[in-house]
Amino acid sequence: MTPDAARPLRADAQRNRDKILAAAVRVFTEEGLDAHLERIAREAGVGTATLYRNFPTREALVEAAYRNEVAQLRDVVPGLLAAQPPYEALRAWTRLFMDYATAKLGMADALRAIAASGSNPYAHSHDMIQSAIAALMDACADAGAIRTDISATDLFAALAGIALTSAKPEQREQAERLLDLTLDGLAPPRSPR
Repeated sequence: MTPDAARPLRADAQRNRDKILAAAVRVFTEEGLDAHLERIAREAGVGTATLYRNFPTREALVEAAYRNEVAQLRDVVPGLLAAQPPYEALRAWTRLFMDYATAKLGMADALRAIAASGSNPYAHSHDMIQSAIAALMDACADAGAIRTDISATDLFAALAGIALTSAKPEQREQAERLLDLTLDGLAPPRSPR
């Protein structure tokens, strides 16, 4: 870690970094590994020097964009729970998870190359996503909105399966149906009449 990396960024530098990461996710999702870094800089509204100052290599940009997406999945949970009932927050989060899966698919080749070079871009991502799911499921269970015999690990496995089969942008309608089917399966059991 460089000495500069330990210091917090100025507000304008942080905004530029955030814009670069958001643009990188969009462009890598659309173009995959063939994405031009100059296009990412242009979409972010920054110069290429700013992009390279923040991310000296394509791999550094891909890894940072991926980690940022995972962090956003975790960090959005409290806001979702504050803004809507727990079950609706869970439903909204699963759509964000699918956005993440689509972006990850666009970055898959680059992420594999990073992993092959010895770095682990996936470190902590599983735990971060699982903790987000657990927080949402706990809130839903407390509200009586879902059954309590399904774990966050189970739901994560189901979401990963949907992502594996339906994460391409052109498969979004199928992914939405599968997400609804999965969430419907979380409904609490009906009382016998």
